[in-house]
Amino acid sequence: MRTRSCTYLYEVTGCLSSPCRSARPLMESGGGAAMLLLVPLLVCALPAGGNKNYLLTAPDIQAVEIGTDFTASCMIIDTDEITADDLYWNVSQTTVPRERYTKVNQTTLNVTIHITGEKLEWLFCLCKKVSSNVILNEGRFCHGIMLQKGYRPMRPENVSCEALQAGQQISPTITCSWAAAGRQTKEVPTKYTLMLKVVSSETFNVSTEGTSASLTLNIFPNFMELEIWVVAHNKLGTIESERLRREAGFFVKTDPPANVIFISETSFPTTLLLNWSRPIKIQQIGLIYEIRFCSNYSHEWTYVPLSDMNKDIQSFRLQYLQPDTVYVCQVRCKNDKEGYGYWSEWSSNATERTPEDRPKSKPDLWKITSDGDNAIERRVQFICKDPVFSNGRITRFEMKVVDQKDRGKNGSWVWQSIPVNRSEAHGGAVILREIRLADKKSVKVFVTATNSVGKSDPAALFIPEKAHELGPVEDLKVWPRGGRLWLDWKPPGGAAATEYVVQWVAADQMDWQRENRSSRLVAIKGDLKKFVCYTVSVYPIYSGWTGKSASVQAFLEQSAPLEGPAVCLSGKPGRNEAELMWTQIPLSRRQGFITNYTISYTSGSQVHTVVVPPNVSSYTLTSLLGNTKYDVWISAATVGGSSKGFNHSFTTLKYAPGEIEFIVVGVSLGFLFVFVMTMLLCFYKKDAIKRNFWPQIPNPGESTIGTWSPECPLKTETPKENCLSGISVLDVDVCDGKSVFEEDKAGLPLKKDKYLSEEHSSGIGGSSCMSSPRQSVSDSDEGGDMADTTASTVQYSSVVASNGYKGQTPSSQPQQQAVFSRSESTQPLLDCEENPDVSVPEGSRQSQRFLRHPRSSSHANRDPADIDRLLETERREALEHLDFCPLEEDAEQTPPTDEQSAPRPASSYMPQLGGYRPQ
Repeated sequence: MRTRSCTYLYEVTGCLSSPCRSARPLMESGGGAAMLLLVPLLVCALPAGGNKNYLLTAPDIQAVEIGTDFTASCMIIDTDEITADDLYWNVSQTTVPRERYTKVNQTTLNVTIHITGEKLEWLFCLCKKVSSNVILNEGRFCHGIMLQKGYRPMRPENVSCEALQAGQQISPTITCSWAAAGRQTKEVPTKYTLMLKVVSSETFNVSTEGTSASLTLNIFPNFMELEIWVVAHNKLGTIESERLRREAGFFVKTDPPANVIFISETSFPTTLLLNWSRPIKIQQIGLIYEIRFCSNYSHEWTYVPLSDMNKDIQSFRLQYLQPDTVYVCQVRCKNDKEGYGYWSEWSSNATERTPEDRPKSKPDLWKITSDGDNAIERRVQFICKDPVFSNGRITRFEMKVVDQKDRGKNGSWVWQSIPVNRSEAHGGAVILREIRLADKKSVKVFVTATNSVGKSDPAALFIPEKAHELGPVEDLKVWPRGGRLWLDWKPPGGAAATEYVVQWVAADQMDWQRENRSSRLVAIKGDLKKFVCYTVSVYPIYSGWTGKSASVQAFLEQSAPLEGPAVCLSGKPGRNEAELMWTQIPLSRRQGFITNYTISYTSGSQVHTVVVPPNVSSYTLTSLLGNTKYDVWISAATVGGSSKGFNHSFTTLKYAPGEIEFIVVGVSLGFLFVFVMTMLLCFYKKDAIKRNFWPQIPNPGESTIGTWSPECPLKTETPKENCLSGISVLDVDVCDGKSVFEEDKAGLPLKKDKYLSEEHSSGIGGSSCMSSPRQSVSDSDEGGDMADTTASTVQYSSVVASNGYKGQTPSSQPQQQAVFSRSESTQPLLDCEENPDVSVPEGSRQSQRFLRHPRSSSHANRDPADIDRLLETERREALEHLDFCPLEEDAEQTPPTDEQSAPRPASSYMPQLGGYRPQ
């Protein structure tokens, strides 16, 4: 620690005009390097002349201990201008609270602070600005202490020293090391001094900042007592370690033994003789040796007890070794005095193989059973491992299969020699033989192993009849832990097993191990691979007879599958659904147990997912949109992750299967329903329909107009009941004298007043027919529609003359004038009525209508010529009973045209609504 005035700080830094508050940051910001440069300059003598300082701080110590309280004093000298009340303290530009101040007197002010942190800091004593002199000479009213923080040194621990061998002598250099205790800082480092004293002689020492050091003596003081200790010191104090007081031989460490070799002896296959040489002369130091050895493939050393070792020996025989086994051996040595010296390093390896011997254990015989070519036999393959103590290289196996029922008659008891081909071995197991064994047969198999020295004891395995196999173990569980597969099971419920065989099988690996009868929790000792599925089975063995197995699949470690499922459609997609199916991931590519499948499908930006169990290999997507393209993929998940398969695209149908047929059938059924209902309506409403579409037409043949006169009104006759039976309308050309009549039409009563009102409506006298224009039968197609023709009233007229017409007798009633009467009817007029100007032959001037009985409808099925003849006959008969329209005697006879006289075919007489349809 240093205490100096701020004035000299200004002079050194070239800031004479700057106040103290500017100098402090400058020094602090400069870091350690700037401070180290300033401190030697500040050590210079006190200021001279006019630059005298008025404050002085104390104490002047080198360092302060971290974690303690530090008290500093500030004294006013050579001035009465200020007092202790005008002073204050700053630490790192932070004013110390006044409760930490202690006023000693009017000129002295103490402060107590707690030292924390390891960073270097300044503690300044400053004066308040009480006068202009203080303000102008602020640098003279400032003084500071540099706080170098550190820790007190701690006692060094675990001091140890050794003297190494140099050639055939002990080196005079002694190297010691120790463990530093406590902490230290950069400003207050701890240094160490190694002290060595030869008792009753001189003392040697060496200093270091580390935790080890070496001292070189003139000569190694063999058989003399040495005292060694370490002193730790820094600016805050000094402390020394415990002192080691030992004989010099205690610190000696020799070289390892040299020329270590093994000697193998054929007559002693279980022993090896080990020889070595001393590393140093016996006059220098007595030695004791330690030996360790192991087999070539083992990583665990076996140590020979020190009690079996004699002092200063140079050979040793290792016993109870395994024949035909490579051993590695090492030797080391140290001072033979108990508790003295250090063990040397281990010697180089000595390697040797022990001689061969007859196998001391049985071969490990096992079998693999699979289904035979038919349902009543088994295929049994026998495999074998070398004996654990083969004591040599196994060159062949000898095998004998004994059929329990054959009793050796067919040579089944003969030993078969099987040479060992190591290139065909699977994991150290040799395939011996495969047999086909009927389910109802049992065999005993015996195998021996042979090396260059002798033959082993036979191993036996009994295969019972399939129906007589004893029960398996119960509650088999397999799980991974600590990089191994562990098994747990319960013994069979029946007979007690004498041992168990644990077998594990993978795609390219098969192995087994045997466990004793009391085993319940075991670990598989084989070299298992990660991400490979193993089928682990446990077979109980009942005095050599194999029982049924219990099997479980397990993974040593699981990861995401190497590939995802391949998805495709099962059949064609529907409109709103699609059935997906996917293939199982091969077992070698799963790398774990499948926990679930995730089906993802999308038709745009939104992705839909469905999770299904691992035992499902097909699924039907529903609620799809019609005529839409979908992309679908499936991810398979294990506890170690998931993998996605390839995408598959499909497009849904626009219409669902059968939808079009359903629409067609529905529409057809609808039309059929409407048609049937219409037909039923027509059937039940036929009378109303007939009245609306075929109204009753008065029968002109039953009209009394011919005998009517104004003076003698006619009596209305009731229509006949059978007039509505059937209607057949025929249209016949007028010139041929043919006409068609409606049969059995009920005549409507004539209205007298109507006849009277229409008496003079027809121009009778100039014409033989009525003069008013009407629609003729031949013009019915060109005129109004059928309804109008049907609804229109056709008027029939009859003229009653005062004189007879061509021999006809007029009415007996006196008549004063000719009377022209007209009847109402919807029956079309005759051609003679329609065309009064056309002359008609005398024999043909009769009405063109006639009645036809319904039973004559059978004529429709006759030949047209017959029908024409029949119609001609009926026409002539009808003309004899009907009145003719009166013709003027002097009327000009107009011959009928060809069109009028041409006969019409019978098929043209078609019934129409209320009239005739001309052809």
